[in-house]
Order: sequence, then C-alpha cells, then structure tokens
Amino acid sequence: MDTDRTVRTFNDFFRERGHRLISGSTLLPSPSDPVLFTTAGMQPLTPYLLGRPHPQGRRLVNLQRCLRTTDLDEIGDTTHLTVFQMLGSWSLGDYDHAQSLRWGYELLREGFGIPRERLYVTVFGGSDQAGPDTDSLRVWEDLGLPVERAGEENWWSNGPAGPCGPDSEIFVWTGEAGTPPQGSPGTDPRWTELWNHVHMRYERHPDGTLVPLRQPGVDTGMGLERLVAVLQGHRSVYDTDLFEPWMRTVPSLWELDGPSTRLVSDHLRSGIVVLGDGVRPSNTGRGYVLRRLIRRLLTTLGSGDSPRTLADLPPELIEHTLDHFRQSAGPDLVREVLLDEERRFGRLLERGSRLLSRPEYQRPLSEEDYSYLHDTYGLPRDLVAGLLAAR
Repeated sequence: MDTDRTVRTFNDFFRERGHRLISGSTLLPSPSDPVLFTTAGMQPLTPYLLGRPHPQGRRLVNLQRCLRTTDLDEIGDTTHLTVFQMLGSWSLGDYDHAQSLRWGYELLREGFGIPRERLYVTVFGGSDQAGPDTDSLRVWEDLGLPVERAGEENWWSNGPAGPCGPDSEIFVWTGEAGTPPQGSPGTDPRWTELWNHVHMRYERHPDGTLVPLRQPGVDTGMGLERLVAVLQGHRSVYDTDLFEPWMRTVPSLWELDGPSTRLVSDHLRSGIVVLGDGVRPSNTGRGYVLRRLIRRLLTTLGSGDSPRTLADLPPELIEHTLDHFRQSAGPDLVREVLLDEERRFGRLLERGSRLLSRPEYQRPLSEEDYSYLHDTYGLPRDLVAGLLAAR
C-alpha cells in the first residue's frame, strides 16, 4: 500500500463515520501560539478541544505536517524524522474514547490488514492526580488484545498547560520476518508505537492542577511515515516510497554511511518544507531552527571525502518534496536559499578555523570559551567542537 492509498484509506474510513475532512495547516502555528512550529496534529485544534465550537462540526479528520527538534540527536536511526506528517481523528464532545479505540482496531485490522497477533496496547496505569484507565482496559480485553498497564508515560499533553488526559497507545510488532511477537512494548523495542488515542478529559492549569473539561473529547494521532513503513514491510521509514527518491539519489552524490545518509536526507527534506512554508534562515526564532538544520547537514557532508556541495542537489528532489507537501514555493528559490546558506557556512568555518588556531585556544576549552566564541564571533558550540575534533 503506497503513501497516497494509505492516506485515502484513513480519511475515507472516518469520513464514512461522519467525520469532516479538514485541511492540514502549515508548520507555522497561529500568532497566539507561543511555540515556533506545529509539533502535533492536535495543536491547531487546541481551542476546540477546550470547548470552542468548530465550524466544521464535532467529528474531524486530517493530515497535519509537524516539526520536532526534541529528537534531533536521534535523526539517523530508522524511525525518527524532523518533519513528519500526522494522521489524526477527533471527537469534540461527540463519541467517547471507547468508540475511538474500537474504530482504531477495526481500521488497523480490516482497513490496513494488520494481523491481530502483531498488535499490543498500553493503557494508563494511574498517578497521584488521576486513577487508572479501566475503561480502555475493558475495551482492549473485550477485543482480545494483550494489554500492558504503563505508568504516567501513558498520559498525553502538548505542553505544561492545556488539554490533556490518559492515552492508550497501539503498538505493532516489527521483528524480522518469521520471528513471532514476543515480550511487550515495555520489554522489547521491536514493538513500535503506531497510534495514540488520547481521552482529552482535563485541562492542566499553569500551576499544575487538573480541572475536568466541560466537553471531554478524543484526539488520535498516527505518524504517516511509520504506518507506511509497517504496511510496506520495512523496519525503516527511509525505505518507503516517501523517501525512495532521496535514498536512491543521495548516496550517488555524497560518500556517506547509512546513518549520515539518513540524516542528510531528513535535514534537507525538512529544510525544504520549512522554506516552503515561508521561513528564511536567521539567527533567531524559526529562522535559527532552519539555519541549524542546514548547518547540521553541511557539517555531516563536510566530514566525508566527497568534494561535492549542495550545488549538486538535483532540482527533482526539491520538486518532489514541495509537491508531496502541496507547497507553492518555487524550487529555484528554495535551491538558492540553500546555496546561500552553504556559502555563509563556509565563511563561518574559515573564520572559526583562524580563531581556533590562536595560541590561547591550543588547550581544552572552558564553558566561558564556548560562550565567548558564540557571543562574540557567532560560532555555535557544536561547530567549535567539530573544528577542534578535526584538527
């Protein structure tokens, strides 16, 4: 099942059950949202999860692009991405959490054809503020799925304050072919989290207190890339049709190992999407996140032996990404911004090398040294550390 068919199957399933398809917004939150980028499918819907009527009704479904920098150090493995897409369904005070779980199981089994024996679920085990999620436990037991009672990690919120509640996570077995499922999500990493169903029952106030929502709801989120990897029989999201052009082209351009190839592909693809949403590199805010992504991938490219640069990046990869995310930015503009950042980074490397060759830096650097080099010369810590390691 390719990516487009996967999205259609998800959307059609919920539309047949009365959900209205809403358009996924850009990576840029509303001006009233303090975060830099949309990090979860539910984020644009926060006011409606808190009780405001949504203009398209109380049952919604969509595909939302998201960006997270909390997992940057994990980029290069087989599952983490900086920019990804989230399939989501919502009940805004309509059907209950139990119905959401039953529909989720039905879609995975009958819509996507995932065998029941490859599924495992976790439920909220309780905390000092809320009791265990016995309702979800009963649903899963009725459906015959194995259940692991987790601790407070089965509690979902999108920040220190706002709508939140216990969640039930659905895992799928991703072991080697012929290896029967074993252990549980808490004991075997081959159980991969696939779909999260959150019972939005509370609002957490800034002081940490929980107040029951006047209109409890349901928020579900499933990473499209992970789902496609499962349906296509891959352990890595980078082996799916979504990344096929990247994984076919990048190794022919630059001599990189597997993790570095994945990091460069992810960061380039993510940078294109951020540029497509109108962000430009800068030293603050969203622009700094973009600049950091570009410089991380340039640092990775510079660690190899290939003399090639971003000028060798085929425009087809830029067009493929912009088309997939339905962005109207011109590929020529995106390419020129990337090349300009590469030139800027080259000049920064030259300045950093000259500075670090001074006698006062021929010793282990202190925290004060790193701060001084950053604040005075604009040299980030990771760039300085890379230059020191290379000399």
